[in-house]
Amino acid sequence: MSEELSFPTSLGMSTTSTITLLGEDLAGDLMGKVSLTELVYRMVTLRTPTPGQVRLLDACLLALADHGFTPTALAARLTYLSAPDSIQGAMAAGLLGGGSRFLGVTEDCGQFLHVVVEDLPERPQTEAGWDEVARDVVREARAEGRIIPGLGHPVHKELDPRTPALVRIATETDCYGPHLALFEAIGRVHTEFMSRRLVLNGAGVVGAALADLELPVELLRGFALLARAAGLLGQLAEEQRMPMAMRTYLLVEENATFVDPASVTEAADE
Repeated sequence: MSEELSFPTSLGMSTTSTITLLGEDLAGDLMGKVSLTELVYRMVTLRTPTPGQVRLLDACLLALADHGFTPTALAARLTYLSAPDSIQGAMAAGLLGGGSRFLGVTEDCGQFLHVVVEDLPERPQTEAGWDEVARDVVREARAEGRIIPGLGHPVHKELDPRTPALVRIATETDCYGPHLALFEAIGRVHTEFMSRRLVLNGAGVVGAALADLELPVELLRGFALLARAAGLLGQLAEEQRMPMAMRTYLLVEENATFVDPASVTEAADE
């Protein structure tokens, strides 16, 4: 007799008349009682979050939802222009653009901080102690010519408004942990090693906060994409109300100029 096949899961299951999720009845136990934010936390960690953890996670998702006409938003709008019958294609196009330059800093910062925090023989109990750890981190990164993910922002040169808000919410919800403590310390001491002051990028702070929520650091970009999916849906709704993708396409098309391939090759060889 062949061994019976088994595909174990702790998530969703269905019968002809029931749907369960995480072992609970979807219609009776979850719908109308559990928020999407809490559900996502539970599905990823298999733990029930505290109300404070739900509030901080929700704030993190809000912080990443939409930033205007970013490449991810433009990709979604232009794809919708080309295929208005494919909302899924437009959404996917925007999400596929979430990488190292846009949205990726959340995961990069969280992972960067996590490596340091996990390697500490003992975690500091004071702000001064975290400053000493941060000095070692910045000094080493500078010596190796590496950037510190989440330090600096292309637009917000004086302050990323998300940063103090997230720190405040983390403190209020008793979710402020070692990753945020280290990142704030980096923000305080990096000018000792650099010629200019850089702000703490809000997306990087999100990465620190998500790590403090004990979410898997290798999945942090997934949370950024989850947030951006909501923003892209809003962008597509606005594209329906106030279309701009056609004008964007025509602006490029009407201002395109031909460059002789030979001149490009010659310039590359010089």
